[in-house]
Amino acid sequence: MKTRFILIQTSHAGNVGAAARAMKTMGFDDLVLVAPRWPNVLRKEETIQRASGALDVLENARIVATLDEALDGISHLCATAMTPRDFGPPTRTPRTHFDSLLKNQLPALDGRALEADSAMNHGPEAGVAFLFGSERFGMANEDVYRCHVALSIPTNPGFGSLNLGAAVQVIAYEWRQALGGFGVPESAPQGERADAAQLAGMLAHWEQALAAIGFLDPAAPKKLMPRLNQLFNRAQLTQEEIHILRGVAKSMLQAARPNR
Repeated sequence: MKTRFILIQTSHAGNVGAAARAMKTMGFDDLVLVAPRWPNVLRKEETIQRASGALDVLENARIVATLDEALDGISHLCATAMTPRDFGPPTRTPRTHFDSLLKNQLPALDGRALEADSAMNHGPEAGVAFLFGSERFGMANEDVYRCHVALSIPTNPGFGSLNLGAAVQVIAYEWRQALGGFGVPESAPQGERADAAQLAGMLAHWEQALAAIGFLDPAAPKKLMPRLNQLFNRAQLTQEEIHILRGVAKSMLQAARPNR
């Protein structure tokens, strides 16, 4: 599904870079700026620094004069507004709305968004856009009214103000998760597991070393070695780890018999 992030009247260059970085980490690259404060914001040093490797997103970004120009090919508009508007679209959390959207459970487009509905393409390539307002004023009422939903990120009731870049990151993450997310890289192979004979040999080596340093009394060993045996069984040691432990035992023996 086509996904677009639209920043309206952005006033801080660094936030544009931060938004580009947030988008790229979640696999999105369609960024449109509507009437930003700085006409050359995509080339400003602060923007580039905050993008931190997402320069391709900045290079592909577009600057337009009006919101209408930013909506080409978009059929579903999501405002980001913490405060519900009178006569505005319904307010939902991102996760709830995305779940309903992808399961085709949303009702027909809300009558209050007919203006946006009539202005946009509803073909098979139509997509979704996330609209973010100015850092200073948020989204204008008329822009919120055009949207089908107002997304509200659940935050601390006592302090719910999110930086623009952080808000883009949260929305991008939630949308990516709704679309299926990315897999977590598997850890590196742990090495070949030690067999019973290797474990027994290591334990015998340790028994010698522990006796040599006085930690184990061979005349009254009690249950030390069976307990160590269980401990190492739970650890599921690899062959490399067996070699390390035998090296420790060897060093203990050498330390206990310095003149031999």
